[in-house]
Amino acid sequence: MRSPPPGWHDAMAYPLHDALRGRRARRFAVGGEIPDGRLRFCSSGPPLPLEPEEKAMVLQAVTGITGHHYMIPFNPSYTPFLPNYSGTAWGRTFPSAAGFHTSEVFFSDDDGTYHLPSRDGPGDSDPDRPLSGAVKLHEGRIDLPPREPHIEPHNHWCVNREGTLLVIPVADLAQHMLLSLCFLVQNRTGVYDDINHARIPGLEEFSDLIDLDNLYPLSFLEIQTVTEASVEMGTACYAGMLQLQAMGLGGWMFDGMNPFSVLGASGDPAVHGLGFRFDTDPRWTLPNPTGLEGHFEGFCPPHHRDMREAVERVADRKFGSGGPFNRSTPGPWKDAPEVRGAAEVHSLAFRDCVAVMAQYVLDRFGKFPGTVPTMWAQMYLQAHHLDLEFYDRKFEPGAYLRTHAQHMVRWHPDG
Repeated sequence: MRSPPPGWHDAMAYPLHDALRGRRARRFAVGGEIPDGRLRFCSSGPPLPLEPEEKAMVLQAVTGITGHHYMIPFNPSYTPFLPNYSGTAWGRTFPSAAGFHTSEVFFSDDDGTYHLPSRDGPGDSDPDRPLSGAVKLHEGRIDLPPREPHIEPHNHWCVNREGTLLVIPVADLAQHMLLSLCFLVQNRTGVYDDINHARIPGLEEFSDLIDLDNLYPLSFLEIQTVTEASVEMGTACYAGMLQLQAMGLGGWMFDGMNPFSVLGASGDPAVHGLGFRFDTDPRWTLPNPTGLEGHFEGFCPPHHRDMREAVERVADRKFGSGGPFNRSTPGPWKDAPEVRGAAEVHSLAFRDCVAVMAQYVLDRFGKFPGTVPTMWAQMYLQAHHLDLEFYDRKFEPGAYLRTHAQHMVRWHPDG
């Protein structure tokens, strides 16, 4: 990548307070058009795609790797062990419940559609150059036509248009829920099926691990799983949104796209979205996307033989090589091996207990989790070059920031 333009240095020094105060959804891009109504306007210039430096900076804000996170340092009921909740050793630019980090980011622009892995660390990529780790899925933009039911009518004119960058966080709710079940068992509780008013068969065998008279309702755990993962994805987009203000780019975070169409589970064979596998079942109101084979697969069948195998994958992620509770994983502490090695490894009985609950849900509902999708997308971020003429013509002064006013000069000094 070439040396960054002056605007890059401006953005690095931009005050957080100004980004917060100046945050607005600025939807009108260079090359855009509002065809009718009181704000009717047609841009005088063609669409202007983001340069690699601009794209990298937005993506670094959304899902950049920021080093090893600090985990949860203490729980009096675990002494002398360390709380062992986290799913990864790595921190990113946004928070995740107990360090689960079960989401990944996809993005699409005129060049193609990509997966940008980051939840398990930088791997072979350079954390300061996020695009070096991007995996190209296919040429061209995500297949998401500007019509219902794929995109809300108020977004037809502006979303995923030529010149824009569309960022799509996606959460693996199957893995998130498995980590939540591990959390419950570690705290001596489990779940019961309040939806069908049934106890989970076989759970009584684990009375030495959990209090069978103090169980979580399954419906609440699944609501909690969706909520935690949605916060993870939403704060990722919000970090990117603040970065847009600092860079002087237009754009906004939003949810006005059909998540099933985005993932590729719309049921319309002509609309591929991200191309995730999905299944249908008479028991379900909606299709269930389970993952993108070879790239981002949900921790459940059909990507695993059964839920017992998926539980092993979770344990490997936590305690295996590079995991947050593996002594050989570097960390921020002066004695990282001792800290990481202080967590209690999930025993065979512990894993069996989690697997019994997870397998029950899969068998009873036909999918995992039982009442919500396996994979979920809810919040998105779009970035584009702002058409200042539209805001000058239609708004009072102050509709955009000095960073927007100076963007072309500072980021594109050569014209």
